Amino acid sequence: MDKIWIWMENLSDKGICLLLFMYTFWVRFPFFFRDYIDRDESTFILMGQSWVEGNLPYTELWDIKPPLTFLFFASMIYLFGKSFVAIRLFGVLLVTISSFFAYKLTHRIASKRVSLIIGLLCVILQSLFGSLQGVMSEHLVMATLTPSLWLISKSQVKWHGWLLAGLLVGVSVMIKLNVAYVGLFIGFYALLHKSTKFKFKLSLISGILYGLGVLVIIGLVYLPYYFADLSLLWWKSVIQAPLNYAGARQYSILKLLTYLLPVALFLFYSIRKNIFDFKQKTPLILTIATIGILVAFYRGGRVNGHYLILLYPILLPLVGAFLESLSLKKLKKKLAIIPILLLLIPVETYLEYVNVVNHKIQKDSFFNGEGVMVPQYLKEKNISHDNILFLEYHIGYWLLDTKPPTKAATQPSNILKDEMFFAYENTRKEGIEELAYIMDDIQPPIVVTRKNRRVFDKEEEEANQFINEYLEEHYSKLDSVDAAIIYRRLK
Repeated sequence: MDKIWIWMENLSDKGICLLLFMYTFWVRFPFFFRDYIDRDESTFILMGQSWVEGNLPYTELWDIKPPLTFLFFASMIYLFGKSFVAIRLFGVLLVTISSFFAYKLTHRIASKRVSLIIGLLCVILQSLFGSLQGVMSEHLVMATLTPSLWLISKSQVKWHGWLLAGLLVGVSVMIKLNVAYVGLFIGFYALLHKSTKFKFKLSLISGILYGLGVLVIIGLVYLPYYFADLSLLWWKSVIQAPLNYAGARQYSILKLLTYLLPVALFLFYSIRKNIFDFKQKTPLILTIATIGILVAFYRGGRVNGHYLILLYPILLPLVGAFLESLSLKKLKKKLAIIPILLLLIPVETYLEYVNVVNHKIQKDSFFNGEGVMVPQYLKEKNISHDNILFLEYHIGYWLLDTKPPTKAATQPSNILKDEMFFAYENTRKEGIEELAYIMDDIQPPIVVTRKNRRVFDKEEEEANQFINEYLEEHYSKLDSVDAAIIYRRLK
């Protein structure tokens, strides 16, 4: 083990970046061929495809994320066509970037060995355990936010450093709006981090340049909507809808605290015990950014598993500093086994490798999942898929070259999120009314659901009862494809 550590510790930054890329690629590669990893990723792909076809986000399809999330997917589709592999490969690059800068940030406050562990751990925590194998908006955010924090935490930041940091934070905010809390807190730091009168003038300049960078990006994102006379659509979709969503769907305070309290207690204990030397900029910047993320979680009222991607590359360097405060001699012995653990932890990866190989043997294709198999089935059977409704596996719209029946159906769960309807001037006011409109007025000839699962969340009792009774009365089961059920409308 010592020889492995010595070899890794002798690597240059380029070597470590390559090591992180190779490890990320190995962990995530078998998921390149899976159709459906997370609903959000599938929705982003649909939004990106619509943009490639000339429709600004929110005009033809609708989702709650800011436009730069969809721009990434639109760029991938424009350059490489309908390629899961291209999208997931660039996901590897995104995770590598954020993990590398997590390593760089940690190395300013901890040994190289601890820093390497933090970088590799970031790869694991951004790639496994849940639906993180796809490309999420959080992956995009951290690939821009972590370089920004690294720039700001340098011992000396020149004027162009503050401007570039602001540009990167602006990109982050226009990918995921709640990162604005981090951007705001960093902005206060930029304005207030100098105390003397002369240095305060420099801080003021730094703050202005940083803020200018943020505003330039927001302005550039808004500009196409201004020229298309869609300013109100931009405002409602990018700013107001996320605020409405945060207020409408919240965890109980106890459930929320299970996520927030451990991190808050860690920060409190570390600060009280002087674990972090705030005379150094790096731990201070990381603490400010971590608090910003915690505030974002609290204001959002919920913490889905993939939200934690926003926390890992910022919090883990502080954990590295905490580990460094322990006895290093004892720590080295405990950390010696880490390379073995890094090989053993990705059980999901190994299982997926087996799944991909088995699927290739059985179906003669590496690409797998109901989102692939259902469109393939419909094409082989020459079944019309105009106005098809995917209540699950909605990546199928992309593979069938068709569109969801309404804007609300861009993501199936959005059908019931009536707090968002105002953003795109939906004439239906309630989710159940939207669902009834789709089934009664549009009358999709084919409906796809998931076997042995509720169509909507368990708290949506009325909607689940409505769709179950409607399918039973007006549809017959055509076939099942793996875990997907295909219904055909009765004459």
